[in-house]
Amino acid sequence: MLDAQGIGLIIRRMAAEILERTRGTRKLGFVGVRNGGVPIAARIAAEILQIEQRTIPVGSIDIALYRDDAASALPDLKLGPSEIDYAIDGWDVVLIDDVLHTGRTTRAGIDALLDYGRPRRIWLAVLCDRGGRELPIAPDFAGCSVQVPPGYVLDVVAGGGDTDRAVVRKKSEDA
Repeated sequence: MLDAQGIGLIIRRMAAEILERTRGTRKLGFVGVRNGGVPIAARIAAEILQIEQRTIPVGSIDIALYRDDAASALPDLKLGPSEIDYAIDGWDVVLIDDVLHTGRTTRAGIDALLDYGRPRRIWLAVLCDRGGRELPIAPDFAGCSVQVPPGYVLDVVAGGGDTDRAVVRKKSEDA
């Protein structure tokens, strides 16, 4: 569906959109949802550095314990670090993820983010919006919209290399 060049173009466009809609970089921070959103947040911040010559602080958040299915997933739960090295109180924070589907990961991300403080505003940016919402959540910035049929998943790799891609594939039996 998308190759490395396509993902690079989307990230550049998203950086410009974020700058335009948030009206600059003062008190603007990014938080990538582990794992897929972290490299995308870093790449968008790097694009903004090229455009504005200003560094946007980038943090990461692990939402595993904030999921509404955390209790049932605990035996297989894998935790990663959450790192937000700037005070988010009063800031515009862009929560960034690779794919938006049901909205449950975003809800968990907002809950986790609020444990770090009270941002002025939380924006949501996603590389791919695949629809299928179960909660009333919509992205402020979406790189692309994709219709993914039932029984299929959208896999995204967007770390910045030649192997970056977004692929729709049949869901495996064990997933």
